[in-house]
Amino acid sequence: MADWTPDLATSDKPHYLAIADAIADDIGAGRLAAGDRLPPQRKLAKRLDVDFTTVARGYVEAQKRGLIESKVGQGTFVRDKPKPRRGQQMPPPRPVDLSMNLPPEPDDPELIERMQAGVEFVSRDIVSLLRYQGFGGTQADKDAASSWLGRRALVPAQERIFISPGAHPALLGILTILAKPGDAILCEAITYPGIRSIAAQLGLTLIGLPMDAEGIDVDALTDACKKTKPRALYLNPTLQNPTTLTISDQRRRDIADTARHFKLPIVEDDAYGFIPPHGHAPFAAIAPDLTWHVAGLAKCIGAGLRAAYVVVPDTRSTWPFAAALRAATVMASPFTVALVTRWIEDGTADTLLRFIRNETAARQKLVSEILPKGIYQSDPLSFNIWLEVPAPWNRAAFVEHMRSTGIGMVASDAFTSSGPPPEAVRVCLGGPIGRPRLAAGLEYMTHALTESPALASAFL
Repeated sequence: MADWTPDLATSDKPHYLAIADAIADDIGAGRLAAGDRLPPQRKLAKRLDVDFTTVARGYVEAQKRGLIESKVGQGTFVRDKPKPRRGQQMPPPRPVDLSMNLPPEPDDPELIERMQAGVEFVSRDIVSLLRYQGFGGTQADKDAASSWLGRRALVPAQERIFISPGAHPALLGILTILAKPGDAILCEAITYPGIRSIAAQLGLTLIGLPMDAEGIDVDALTDACKKTKPRALYLNPTLQNPTTLTISDQRRRDIADTARHFKLPIVEDDAYGFIPPHGHAPFAAIAPDLTWHVAGLAKCIGAGLRAAYVVVPDTRSTWPFAAALRAATVMASPFTVALVTRWIEDGTADTLLRFIRNETAARQKLVSEILPKGIYQSDPLSFNIWLEVPAPWNRAAFVEHMRSTGIGMVASDAFTSSGPPPEAVRVCLGGPIGRPRLAAGLEYMTHALTESPALASAFL
């Protein structure tokens, strides 16, 4: 299509990426077909009133994604989709763990094709990615990490950035450095189950602090610091798993002031920090000298990507953290990290993040339309709700009743760090379940909560 002209005004990305995105969009919409010839680069540059190099970079980017190909002396053409080889089979479906808090999974063919193009690009260097790599990530990986962390207004020196095989190993390494068996670690009264597992593994005493709508109680934090001499404070401050609570700006500053007074390290598990488009400042920006910041990618890109960016509080901390992480994991998977880097560089990560935000908001809208009001906590951008189970139900019976719906549900016992577990459950909205099945499951849940008290007795 010699007259093909993208509309760059509709994108906020650099023009070269907008050109590549427009090619992908028009192929997906059928406006460009396999074999169509794109305008010569200089002619398109003149038509768009941009530099020739901008169009050239856009075409190169589209070629990297597998969308177009250049033929010497002929021009640039839309690529035909590769046909499956005779006898080629799709890999068997893999089971999903519905007890985990998964982000929604993309189902848009264009986005999936774009993700696969990243895999294809990375796999061109497959042999070197099967070798042991230098610890902590390559320069390109650290550049991508810096770019990604910049979305949270974090600009640490690169020597303070590490690439870990997921948030869980990073938290394990951090607590190995900060505490020894028998030491106390503070956290929220209702907290992430992973930190409970890590504390138990290391022989640490986990002390839960009471919470209100703005976060942990600062007076309780002060008392605990005086009485227990804790070695660290663990927080999941944005869209907290499982309560969906986000600590307010003022409460973050108050917590940071208290931690600084007691010289208490803060371990910030920022798993969901990238989900809000304009989130609260992380503790690593408020108190960088105290904070171990763990930016996992499982919730904002994909749960199977076992990669996390860790920012240590100072250069003195780099050596013990590197030693602890290397002893436990050797290194992050080079293939996984290279794929993450590629997706950040070519904009796929941002596209995935936008999809997760939009789809999560749509699923939360279903919740607000179907479930009874006043019995759950939620946030428009949270992958779950925290549901208070009304009598005559109890949490165990309710989880059992909902097992067949395909909605992931976990009782409060898994999250309780102090005191008796409340009669509550975490209800997951993400993962492979689509909106129609989710809506059906929510209708089933509403019926159980409001219209079938006799049903509860069958499970008690």
